[in-house]
Amino acid sequence: MQHGISRRTLGRSAIGMIGTFAVLRHPRGEEALKLRCSLDTAPSHVRNVSIVDYLKKVEDATGGKVVGEVFHSGQLFADLNVGKALLQGQVEMAAPGAWTQTGIVPDCDFCQLPVFYGQKIETTERAADGKPGAYVAGQIETKLRVKVIGPWIDLGFQNYYSTRKPLTSTDDLKGLKIRSPGGAGISWRISFFGGIPNTTAWPNVPLALSQGTFDGFVSTNESCATAKLWEAGVKHSYQDHQYVGQYMPMISKAFWSKLTADQQTIMTDIWARNIGAYRANALAAQTRARQMMEQNGVSFSDPSPEQLAANRKLLQADVASLIRATKLSPELVRLSEDSVNGTA
Repeated sequence: MQHGISRRTLGRSAIGMIGTFAVLRHPRGEEALKLRCSLDTAPSHVRNVSIVDYLKKVEDATGGKVVGEVFHSGQLFADLNVGKALLQGQVEMAAPGAWTQTGIVPDCDFCQLPVFYGQKIETTERAADGKPGAYVAGQIETKLRVKVIGPWIDLGFQNYYSTRKPLTSTDDLKGLKIRSPGGAGISWRISFFGGIPNTTAWPNVPLALSQGTFDGFVSTNESCATAKLWEAGVKHSYQDHQYVGQYMPMISKAFWSKLTADQQTIMTDIWARNIGAYRANALAAQTRARQMMEQNGVSFSDPSPEQLAANRKLLQADVASLIRATKLSPELVRLSEDSVNGTA
């Protein structure tokens, strides 16, 4: 595993990669294969930093024969729309959040299963890197005609955040309007604990919070800190680690087929060598974000392992309702539970 990569270093790389690459370093002057990558988060986001670093390494390793161009902040497409863009050849690469692809492949919601609730991040990584993840990736590759180039990038633990009401247990969610980033699984869990699901686009969250449109929401420490949501009234968080959000790196098959076998190997090998560092950077970013929020007056409640286990047992008792709501396939459910229980 490589050492972590500083944000300052990669920030400079990100700026350098926004424009089109004009200097080709490979011999004979043949035209480089140019790869457009669409991301809907800002250049400083851990996903963007990781992708920029990866594409720079690919360019160097191929001698400039494969050149990446990253479009940040939804300049081209939002994650919700990028699958169609890949199919239509409007972009060659993306790394959408798995939760944004559930309309195409419902099994992308597998991390919402109760067996993952409150578990260590390695539990989700093991499943995503193993048979459950391969099962999901196979469906994505078929339906979107893409190549998933390797293990998924972590965003981090999703938790509850609120404005006026302190959150010390899931009992405190009862009657609250809770914003969801989307997906049937998250709405099911909010409703299970007595909350009222509300789907609001992320760019509209700060204004909606300040206007009292909802009382709380599901997100990550990093996302909250990046948006400075304490300025919009966020004061409390219940850190139940309800699931781990991950991004799926994919390249269109149309572009992939233009690469030589050696170039394909270079691209998958570079990803495999660096995913450990990218995940470590994401974890560090979440830790820094919590510290920043605490410095700005946000209080945190961390449930005990016993509390998490009790909630997990309650959720598991109603897992049939979740499966119906999310349309998860029986095979995927079995693979996920086997992975968590160590029987896969």
